[in-house]
Amino acid sequence: MNTNQHDSSRRDFLQKSMLATAGLMTPLPLSVFGAAGPTKRRVAMVGTGHRGSGMWGTQLLEDHRDVIEFVGLCDKNKGRAETAKKMMGVSCPTYTDFETMMRKAKPEILIVTTVDATHDQFIIKGMEMGANIVSEKPMTTDETKCQAILDAEKRTGKKVTVTFNYRYSPHRQKIYELLRNDTIGKITSVDFHWYLDNRHGADYFRRWHRLTENSGSLWVHKASHHFDLLNWWLESEPETVYAKAALENYGKNGPFRFSNCRPCPHKDKCAYYWDMTKDARLMALYAQNEQYDGYLRDGCVYKEDVNIYDKMAATIGYANGAQVSYSLTAYSPYEGYRIAFNGTKGRIDAWIKESGEMKMEPYDEIMVSHNFGKVEYIQVPQAEGHGGGDKLLRAQLFRHPEAPDAYRQAAGSRDGAMAILVGIAARKSVTSGQPVRIADLTDLKPVAVKA
Repeated sequence: MNTNQHDSSRRDFLQKSMLATAGLMTPLPLSVFGAAGPTKRRVAMVGTGHRGSGMWGTQLLEDHRDVIEFVGLCDKNKGRAETAKKMMGVSCPTYTDFETMMRKAKPEILIVTTVDATHDQFIIKGMEMGANIVSEKPMTTDETKCQAILDAEKRTGKKVTVTFNYRYSPHRQKIYELLRNDTIGKITSVDFHWYLDNRHGADYFRRWHRLTENSGSLWVHKASHHFDLLNWWLESEPETVYAKAALENYGKNGPFRFSNCRPCPHKDKCAYYWDMTKDARLMALYAQNEQYDGYLRDGCVYKEDVNIYDKMAATIGYANGAQVSYSLTAYSPYEGYRIAFNGTKGRIDAWIKESGEMKMEPYDEIMVSHNFGKVEYIQVPQAEGHGGGDKLLRAQLFRHPEAPDAYRQAAGSRDGAMAILVGIAARKSVTSGQPVRIADLTDLKPVAVKA
């Protein structure tokens, strides 16, 4: 066996071990479904791009085809919906009109993976037409849409689940355990710094995410992941946010620009040139369907219309008294993050390096330093799929939705709201130069300790 095969087999073994430990690989007994055998849950999806057709399409079906059935796929780009259908290997109808799909397909579960700023439309109408919602993060992009979702959930009696897959990563789960076990006493402050590299970070500036009106900016689209982790780890909710940000590398800062990479006359001198033709999946989903909506997946990172920030920093005050210093950089030479929890009994340091030239170890490390005592190093095996979280999240949502949630990883609409409200507050603070209170944005009032 060569080295790559050995590494792949080892990662697969580690993932299966973690899934088995969590109790999420064992199929539910037939008694759960009735003597006649399992009744598949009816699932529809709106938004059939790369994330939808991949993580919530082909990858979901790999493990859970026996308990779910896709009854409809919807996308404003009819070519992309048909391409996604073929990639997923399903036989359901495709639609460009959402309400027609909901009336005809009658799904129990609607997966929402559209452009962030449109999530609210499909979440609300989906609930009104009888479905429970599984929404990609962020739940939505501003406080008005957020309140409308919360109101619709109460009105319809349906449920919104937000897919915060980072909560399910074994490394992050271990941090949660350490914090809950009083390992470092009361948490007083957190230092959290996230680095997006010149490949992944740049990609946000190529796509629809580059416009705040689509993504809510990286404060919401990307950082809501990080704010949710903080809320979950601290088991408290944010009260105040003060932030600074700027666009200093991408967009108008570029020395030249064009519409997109493939025909670009500057490709031989542009450090951010990306050859999309080498990715067959993206070519099939996007390039071959440009005729329907004109969307360019390999857009220029130096476009003049880029209006999201590429460097951000915030101070977040929590209801339990903890204070967080957070930053996000979107043009780092490597990808990953560093986080430190300061407590009355010690400190927890953790770091993840997801890309870069330096050799990566097959594990992620956590350092626990005890006041006036020893230092411990905890090594957590790495796994594929957002640190091993994807498979665990999908299993909980679609195979074991009623299973005990010992680590409180399932995220509802309040979790989704509190994650985006930090980013929304940060965006407002950058504009006003003043701190912003979370309680002033919606009718949700932050609590010090989550019940």
